Parts: sequence; C-alpha cells; structure tokens
Amino acid sequence: MLAYREMGYLPDAVVNYLARLGWSHGDQELFRREELIAHFTLENVGKSAGIFNPEKLEWVNFQYMKATPAPALADLVVPFLERAGLPVPADHAWLTRVVETLRERAKTLVELAEFCRFYLLDTITPDPKAAAKHLTPAIAPALADLYQRLAALPRWDAAAIEGAFQATLAAHGLKLGALAQPVRVAVTGGTVSPGIYEVLDVLGRERTIARLRAAAPRS
Repeated sequence: MLAYREMGYLPDAVVNYLARLGWSHGDQELFRREELIAHFTLENVGKSAGIFNPEKLEWVNFQYMKATPAPALADLVVPFLERAGLPVPADHAWLTRVVETLRERAKTLVELAEFCRFYLLDTITPDPKAAAKHLTPAIAPALADLYQRLAALPRWDAAAIEGAFQATLAAHGLKLGALAQPVRVAVTGGTVSPGIYEVLDVLGRERTIARLRAAAPRS
C-alpha cells in the first residue's frame, strides 16, 4: 500500500478499488467508506479470483481526485512537488488555482505534480518539435501584437485576456487555433494544456509576457 501512496494514489481510491475487486453492489463503482461499511456483505463476494487491473485503479483514482476540493488537493500535491524538485509556492491560494486548472487531467498526484511544472518554474524551454511547428516566422507579427495588447491590459483576468486575443485575431485575420497553439507552446512548453485564457490568467502577466518574448520567432 505504501508503494501506491508513493505512486500518487489516494488512500480512499485504493480502498474503493480493492473492495470492488471481488465484491459488487449493483452497478455502483465508487463508494465512500461509510457506504462500503453499510453495504458490504459476504454474499456479494464473487467466487472467482479477482483480476487486478491497473487501468481501472487509475480510473478510480482519477474520479477521487476530481472530487477532492482543490485546496485539499493542493495540500496533497506538495510532497510530490518537492520530490520532483519543483518549487512549492508560498501562496497556497495561488497553488490552489493552479491545481484547479489541472485537476480533471491528472490521474495521480505524481502526474499532477508534473503537470504543475510549467506554472512553477520561472522559465521553460519549449519542446523543439512543437516550437518548429508552431513558433514560425509567419506567426511572429501576431504574437508581437498579442503580447503588446496583453502588456497594456488594465486588468489581468480570463475575460480581459480573451479580449486581447480576439482583437489580435481580428487584426491579423486568424482563427483562434492559429494563435492559441503558438502561445500555448511558448508559455507551457508543449501543445496540450488547459484552456489558454485560464492558463495565462493563472500564470500571471509577468511570466506570460516574458515567455512570449523569449519564444518569439523572427519574422
């Protein structure tokens, strides 16, 4: 059990999975501990040997992580950030915001800690293949326009950031994907992330602008 804790599984998720490994209660898959105590009977224990399914355990853990309040999940991920050599923010409320954007993507606390990486580091290096594909000279004028608009925003939130994107798209005749993906690569280092407006909002103005400038291709 300690090994699964180190792998980033929540205790209640492991208990839930093990209880359901050879026992059933209708079609219900997820149980609080009180429900397991209330419903468990030997009559419903299967006679055949249970088969351990790592993918099913991961799915159960994923459900539990999604259901865990973000502040509690932020507390739980701290030891995994430390183990990964990542800085732990002193601002717990901000770490909670980070976790809130990622909670429906990570299946374990180990994975959640890794997903936090681009938020926590001062600088990142975009994946070379992603940069070659998306950070091209053709998109350079639009990126330069965008970061100037972002830098000039009177307030920094998802709605204001979306407004800057929409103005840039209109000025350059682009669709959202043509701009959002280069920005995603520039600020997260890869091509997959939560919604780009939400990411920039949580990442903050200073880091966003710095990363866009650092990754900007020459036109």
